[in-house]
Amino acid sequence: MDHPTDDVRDQILAAMVPVVHGIQATFGPDCEAVLHDYRKPESSVVAVAGGVTGREPASAMSEIGLRMLRRGDAAEDDLNYFARLPDGRQIKSSTILLRDPAGHVFGALCINVDVTALRSAGQAISRMLGQQATEDALPTFSSDPDAIIDSALNEAEQTLGRPLRGLSAADRLELFRLLDGRGVFQLRKATTAVAQRLGVSRASAYKYLSQAREDEQA
Repeated sequence: MDHPTDDVRDQILAAMVPVVHGIQATFGPDCEAVLHDYRKPESSVVAVAGGVTGREPASAMSEIGLRMLRRGDAAEDDLNYFARLPDGRQIKSSTILLRDPAGHVFGALCINVDVTALRSAGQAISRMLGQQATEDALPTFSSDPDAIIDSALNEAEQTLGRPLRGLSAADRLELFRLLDGRGVFQLRKATTAVAQRLGVSRASAYKYLSQAREDEQA
């Protein structure tokens, strides 16, 4: 049965849909506004206006959204951060959380602006002025669940400094802490995918995840 506050949350989301379209219409084709319902991580997009990231209604959350979801009510708005799209374009984004009357986070309004041309122009101007133009290392933005899991596993492998198939029990526990902190396990297929990369059973993967969360709360 739905939680009594779900009706209120649905009303808030419905009221935000015109805002999504209004933001995009105001800032034009390089802007995208996306409305998320965090109750459905793998199909969270309620409404989208603009085509910067290629999102569509019922698309999954990005890794940024998953991290927000993992933090729960302790999450805070994330404003003016930069990311890179899989095709190399660069975006400037803001994630503004939605809360119900009790203060619980249940969704977000995300604004993405393609700043590729602006950043390129800025670097060209810096070079003309004899200044060193640097290319920032930007996280890659993706809302594809498989890509998010793969990226998180690859980065964790680099952090741990050894192949995932050869991890000790202690290293596996650390791996699950790292992945859980990034919100990866909000995706239903994540535990199975991680188990396959590690070469362990799903039962073992769930045991590591449970232990990682117990340690965090201790």
